[in-house]
Amino acid sequence: MPYQKLFVVVGIIGVTTCLQAQQPPALVSSAPQPATTPFIADPTQAEVPRSRAKPTATPDLSFPANPIAPPVQQPAEAAPANEPGVARAEPVSEREVITRLQIFLDQRSFGPGKIDGKWGEFVAKALQRYQRANGQDATGQIDAALQQQLQKIFPIYTTYQLTEEDFSRVGNIPYKPAEEAKVKAMLYRSMTEFIAERYHSGENFITKLNKDKNLDALKPGDIVRVPNVPPFQIESLKEVGSLPVKPEFTKRLIKVDTRYRMLDIVEGDKLIGSYPITPGSQKLPAPIGTWKIVGIATMPWFRWDEAMLNHGERSENFYNIPPGPRNPVGIAWIGLSKRGIGIHGTNSPDTIGRSGSHGCIRLANWDAARVINQVTEGMTVQIF
Repeated sequence: MPYQKLFVVVGIIGVTTCLQAQQPPALVSSAPQPATTPFIADPTQAEVPRSRAKPTATPDLSFPANPIAPPVQQPAEAAPANEPGVARAEPVSEREVITRLQIFLDQRSFGPGKIDGKWGEFVAKALQRYQRANGQDATGQIDAALQQQLQKIFPIYTTYQLTEEDFSRVGNIPYKPAEEAKVKAMLYRSMTEFIAERYHSGENFITKLNKDKNLDALKPGDIVRVPNVPPFQIESLKEVGSLPVKPEFTKRLIKVDTRYRMLDIVEGDKLIGSYPITPGSQKLPAPIGTWKIVGIATMPWFRWDEAMLNHGERSENFYNIPPGPRNPVGIAWIGLSKRGIGIHGTNSPDTIGRSGSHGCIRLANWDAARVINQVTEGMTVQIF
């Protein structure tokens, strides 16, 4: 059954994730009813590219090598005789500067990729998008004015106390589809994974922030150090086959730049959000063209079909993999009017922008959770 039809037969439950820093969101529902049929995402139904199909563009990997913009020379001003000079406090390391920048951008819905305190492609591209959205020169570098803004990011790090419920979201999850289909949910495979994804970070970064702790031996009540970003709260997401239409969003536009590997959300002439993506692959490129969103599902199932993956032909030898953060399409599926193509989450946030997908547009789960709150069924999606 094509996914477009499944949006009709599932129960309709409205859910909203509210990702405000330091403020756990309330779950908002609209006439909740239990789904009678699970929604099953099948992105592997993507049409086999023909000779005239436009391949995924060669990625644009260029970005400024130095995160700090060259200083602008200002005329020297003599300090008044009765005022002593005061030294300005500056971050103690480049890692702290970059971490501040990543948090700054993430808090404003310009996704810099995983937070890790390192300068790189997606940090620079998110900064360029933010600068353009705010009428500034899109240099992709930190100028003096931005440095002053970054000083206001306080605290840089905060803490999170682990709960019993958090540990219920971690389990011994297999990697082979035949075994994955037997579990009740595709949980996190470690508590470090859970913490890292909750706070939009790389696992190694979380380990460094908590080097005084054995993260493999954490227990409920333990407190961990994390970046000060709006947490991705997976507990607010339920298995919903079709989110309600938000009429106020229907005039918005999604632009997917396959070369720049960024997804932009535009309202009128205003860029309101931008996120790093993986846009298809050489074998199954993202479909260039203009499409519509035909439905949005949260916590979807996934139909794993080896013949479809390898040969582009659907078979009867498949496995339905249950929902969860380590489901192959992550925590959300935004179906497009192009058969079998969607914008969705991932089971491996480290690979965003760095590996191929089967024609679909892949986001980190924390970004996918934000995107579904900024878009709606009926919106236009331009892939170029």
